[in-house]
Amino acid sequence: MTATEAPGAHSKGKVLLTGGTGFVASHVLDCLLDHGFEVVVTARSEEKGQRIIQSIDTPLKKNVSYVVVGNVADEGAFDEAVKSNPPFDYVVHTASPYQFTWNDPVKECLDPAIKGTTGILKSIKAFAPSVKRVVITSSSAAILSPPNHPTKVYNESFWCDLTWEQALNPVHTYRASKGSPHQKFAEKAAWSFVETEKPNFDLATINNTYTFGPIPRSLDSLSSESINASNKRIYDLVAGNMREGIEPTQPVFTFVDVRDVALAHVRAMTVPGAGGKRFYVVGGFFSNPRLAAIIRDRFPQLEDRLPPADTPDDFPDDHFECDVSRSREVLGLEYTSLEKSVADTVESILRFEGR
Repeated sequence: MTATEAPGAHSKGKVLLTGGTGFVASHVLDCLLDHGFEVVVTARSEEKGQRIIQSIDTPLKKNVSYVVVGNVADEGAFDEAVKSNPPFDYVVHTASPYQFTWNDPVKECLDPAIKGTTGILKSIKAFAPSVKRVVITSSSAAILSPPNHPTKVYNESFWCDLTWEQALNPVHTYRASKGSPHQKFAEKAAWSFVETEKPNFDLATINNTYTFGPIPRSLDSLSSESINASNKRIYDLVAGNMREGIEPTQPVFTFVDVRDVALAHVRAMTVPGAGGKRFYVVGGFFSNPRLAAIIRDRFPQLEDRLPPADTPDDFPDDHFECDVSRSREVLGLEYTSLEKSVADTVESILRFEGR
């Protein structure tokens, strides 16, 4: 780079990435940088923003900056974040609440997800007319209808049958396959916004299932509480928390590697034919005993932390199938195997612990 060139002068475009400290967002950030984009990430605080920047390899830091966005459910929360010079070309929205239990489903779950999603779309329309496409991280929870599945093969045409009244009842939060009943309503709100408001941008959504893969470099600590919910079961196996008995796998038996999810976001952002489409992103099937078996095989030094080798597999015989042909054909995804995803996740945990 010459002295007269500005950082990002040769980038493929400028991207606003929300939820910057999240598990998926951390890998989307890496993927965007690998593809030559300039990225602005949102963070909940200055400290978290700085942690993201410090986690980036030095040669790439010039292509990353951050902006603080507090409560994403607040009116106009993203108004300033979407303003940029040079202006943004794309927005990837990953920020959303995700946990298994809610004391107040509306305040803690539904409002942040729905208002955060519609809020950023409103802000983009009002203050960032240069944005060509928005990619939103949704979930397989917006597609699946457990426990009485209406089909043997799910694809992007299906919507979760959870009603608003059920979503308001905390007892149903676990039912929506990922503990994420808000995903259906947030994604529906996004599609409705594009249909009714007719903004300059189009929309694509990534409906990924349980997501395994290397933990973020920007993680400040490692525990069952700090690690992302999907990887928690792998962490618990590595930490010896299931030594005396393995937890049931249900309700989710489908997985995808986070690096495949990240690539899906970037390609959904750039592939012309991806606009206006949902993408069901699933790499395959797993069970907790299968996770333990992979760890036992690849990391024999962890044997004394694992549950008994003869633990029966609880993968159901009548499990539904997943049609992910759209993600393969439109986005060109080639999915990572369960074995590699688990092994790389364990390696990242051990590396974080200094082992």
